Amino acid sequence: MNQNQHHYAAGMLVVGCILFGLGSIIVKFVPIGGYAIAFWRLLIASGIFWGLMKLKYQHFPKSRKALLYSCLSGIFLAFDLAFWHESIYAVGPGISTLLNSLQIFFLAVIGFIFFSERQSKLQLFSLVLAMVGVALIAGEELQHNIEGIYGIVIGVISAVMLAASMVMVKKVHQEEEVALFPLMLIISFSGAIVLIIPSLIFNADKLYPTHFQDWGLIVIYGAIMQCVAWGMIAYAIPLLSLGLTGLLLLSEPVAALVIDYFYLHKAINLWQWIGAVLTLFAIYLGSVKR
Repeated sequence: MNQNQHHYAAGMLVVGCILFGLGSIIVKFVPIGGYAIAFWRLLIASGIFWGLMKLKYQHFPKSRKALLYSCLSGIFLAFDLAFWHESIYAVGPGISTLLNSLQIFFLAVIGFIFFSERQSKLQLFSLVLAMVGVALIAGEELQHNIEGIYGIVIGVISAVMLAASMVMVKKVHQEEEVALFPLMLIISFSGAIVLIIPSLIFNADKLYPTHFQDWGLIVIYGAIMQCVAWGMIAYAIPLLSLGLTGLLLLSEPVAALVIDYFYLHKAINLWQWIGAVLTLFAIYLGSVKR
C-alpha cells in the first residue's frame, strides 16, 4: 500500500469514528432500551446493506472461515453497541465514549500477540501519551460518577467487544478478499439476530419507539452511524495496523468531549482540555512511520 492509500484509509477511519460517536446523542435522547436500540440499528443497516449489495452485484464470501469470522464480528459488535448504550444511560455520552475508546490497548495487545505487530519506540510512547490523555479527560468524570460503577464496568467491557469485532474483520480479509457490502450485511444481520433474546428479556417495556420523531432518529442511527460510519471503519481496518487503528479511534472520545461542551453545555476543566490535546498529539505520533 502506498503512502496516499495509507493516509486515505487513516482519514476515513477518523471520520467514521467521529460519526460513530455522534450516535451517543441519539441514544441519550431516544427513550428505548440499550439492547433494543442496538437491535434496531443493526436491523435497519442490514436492509440497507442488502440493497447496496444487490445494486453492486456483490457476493457473499465463499470461505467458511470468512463467513464465521464475519458472523463473530457481528456478534461482538452487537454486544459492544448494547453495552455502550447501557454505559451511556448510566454515566452519560462523554464518559461512556471515553471508556469505549479503551479498545486501543486491547487492540495493541492482540496485534502484538496474534499478528506479530511490533511497536516502535515512538509508537509505544504515543500509547503512553494517549493513556495519559484519556485519563485526564476521564478523571473529572469519574469523580462525579463514581456511583455509576455499573456504567464504568460495562463501558470497559464494550471496549473489549469492539476490539474483538475489529480483529474479526481483519481475520476475514486474511481468509478471503470480501466486498464491503456483503461483509457489512453479515456483520449487521448476525448482530441483530443475536440481540433479539436480550432485547426481549432486558428491554421488554422499552422495545419500540413511541413517536415518529424517535423512529426517524433510529433510522438515522442505523443508516448513518452503522452504514456510513462502521462501513468506513471496516473498509479502513484491513489497510492499517491494529496499533494505528486503535490510536486513530481515539478521535472518537475527543469528539465526544467537544459535543458535551458545545451541544450539551457541559463544564470542561483545564485538565480535560489538556488531555484532549495530548490525545490528538498521540494520534499524530502514532500515524507517522519514523
